[in-house]
Amino acid sequence: MRYPLVFCVGAMLVVLAGCRQNQADGDRMSSSRADTGELVILVGNSFIPPTEQLLVEFTSKTGVQATYTTGGSEDLLPHVKAQQRGDVFITHDPYLDYTQEAGSYSDHVHVGFVAPVLAVQEGNPKDIKSIDDLTTPGLKIALSNPKYSTCGEMVEALLKKKGIYDAVMENVENRLTKGHSNLGNLLKAQTVDAVIMWNGVANTFKDDLDIVKTPYEYDTERRVHVIGLSHSKQPDNVRLFMEFVRQEGPRIFAQHGYVK
Repeated sequence: MRYPLVFCVGAMLVVLAGCRQNQADGDRMSSSRADTGELVILVGNSFIPPTEQLLVEFTSKTGVQATYTTGGSEDLLPHVKAQQRGDVFITHDPYLDYTQEAGSYSDHVHVGFVAPVLAVQEGNPKDIKSIDDLTTPGLKIALSNPKYSTCGEMVEALLKKKGIYDAVMENVENRLTKGHSNLGNLLKAQTVDAVIMWNGVANTFKDDLDIVKTPYEYDTERRVHVIGLSHSKQPDNVRLFMEFVRQEGPRIFAQHGYVK
């Protein structure tokens, strides 16, 4: 009876040793993935084109792979606060403050500005020259909804400050949208005569609309930030990415229209 017992104990020791070895191998593999895996960039919806160029140039220069997931900054913020997802957050004010308050901040680079711009149909057939012209009876105007949009909040405040809010809203009717691409598509389809939208998003529709140059009359400015997240499992790659952004980020964002 002793021999089967000894055999069983020996077999168990072999199995346990194998499990420990497999666990050690798994730990090494997990560590390797943390060191060399893809960076995950959380990107506000308004910043996709410059982010795509940024990631292509970053990977080309460093060999480090990066991917992105997108959404409204207000939708991405819970992931940042939970400190469970993402290595970098690309957003605008005031989300830098929110990231710092959440204890999720490690570094940031200011790469440009988001600013509202007045955009009209290509060729400007209604001869719209200023924001005050949006009060002209019969114009079809679309704006971003201030309930969901920082740009919408800024525009609403400016229209009220200028005393033309009610007159402009008569031309807006029910065309308060969520999402700046919707505004660009309305102009592209010539459904409306004019919109006020973020500069960078207007740049993506530059072949289908004209931007009317107007003075910057808004009480606030909104900067664009690339923010390194403190909970990243790839701190070395995040530092490498942030160094690259310091060198190339402002140039790339300016190319995509993120200037004030």
